Amino acid sequence: MGTILVGNAPCSWGTLEFEGLPQQPIGYQQMLDELAETGYTGTELGDWGFMPTEPELLQEELASRQLHLTGAYVGFPLRDPVSHKPGEAVALRTARLLAAVADALGQPVRPFLVLADANGTDPVRTAHAGRVTPAMGMSEAEWEIFAQGANRIARAVAAETGLTTVFHPHCAGFVETPAEIERLLKLTDPVLLGLVFDTGHYAFGAGGCATLLEALDRFADRIRYIHFKDCSQERLEQARREEWDYFTAVRHGIFCELGQGCVDFPGVLAWLRAHDYQGYITVEQDVLPGMGTPKESAARNRAYLRSIGL
Repeated sequence: MGTILVGNAPCSWGTLEFEGLPQQPIGYQQMLDELAETGYTGTELGDWGFMPTEPELLQEELASRQLHLTGAYVGFPLRDPVSHKPGEAVALRTARLLAAVADALGQPVRPFLVLADANGTDPVRTAHAGRVTPAMGMSEAEWEIFAQGANRIARAVAAETGLTTVFHPHCAGFVETPAEIERLLKLTDPVLLGLVFDTGHYAFGAGGCATLLEALDRFADRIRYIHFKDCSQERLEQARREEWDYFTAVRHGIFCELGQGCVDFPGVLAWLRAHDYQGYITVEQDVLPGMGTPKESAARNRAYLRSIGL
C-alpha cells in the first residue's frame, strides 16, 4: 500500500487564480506558517508571484517549515490557438521553478504542473456553472484546438523538466461536466496528460455527488493527483434554483469544510488505497479574499481527515 500524504493550497487562504478579485490580505509567510501549524506537509504554489519565484528563496521558505511543493496551477483559454505559445512559456517557467525546488528539497514525490482552462473568464460558462448545457460547450474545431494546446504544453513540460502535467476540470471553464472530462481525455495523449480529480468541482459540475465514486473508476487510468474539496448539496441546489453564477456560489460557501457536504471522503480514501495511490492529496476549500477563518478551517479539515484515517 502506498503512502498518502496531505497538503493544502493557497486558495484555502483566499488566493484564487482569477483576475479582478480583491487583493489577498494574507501574505505567503503567514499562509505557510498556518498551513504547517495545522498539520499539512505540502503546498501548491499559488499565483505566480504570491510566493518567491527565486528557487533558492522558495526552497528556504519551504525547508524552514518542513514543507514540500505539490504542484502549481496555470490556466489558459486553450480553445484559442493564439494562447498556446505564450501558455507554453508560462507553463515552462512555472515547471522549472517547481522542479528546481523539489529537487533541491529532495522530495520523494515530484510536484505536478496543473493545467486548466481560463476559468471564470467566459461570461456564459461563469453564469451557468453547475448547470451548463451541451449548447454552451465548445465546437468540434474548438475541442481539437483545446486538446492540441493541452498536449503541446504537457509535452514541453515533460521534455524540459520531467514533470507530469495533469488537467484540472473546473466549474466556470469549458471542461466541467463528466461528459466534457471524458471528451478531453479521449482527445489527449494519455502518456503526456493526466487528470487531477477534484472532488468538489466534480460534484458541482455533475450536479451532486451521486456518481463521484463511479467517476473515479471511469477515469482511473488517467488520475495522477487528487484534490480533496467538499461540496454543499444545500448550496448546490440553491445555486441551481436561484441561478447563481460561479463566484456567487463560492461566496455562499458551496465549497464547504470537509465532511460537511456530499462528498463521501471515506469512500474516496478507500478507493485510493485500493488503487495503491501514492503521494499527495491536496485539500482545497476555495474562499474569496476576506471570507471565513482560513487557519481554523484548515485545522478542522485536517482533524476530519485524521478522523477517517488519513
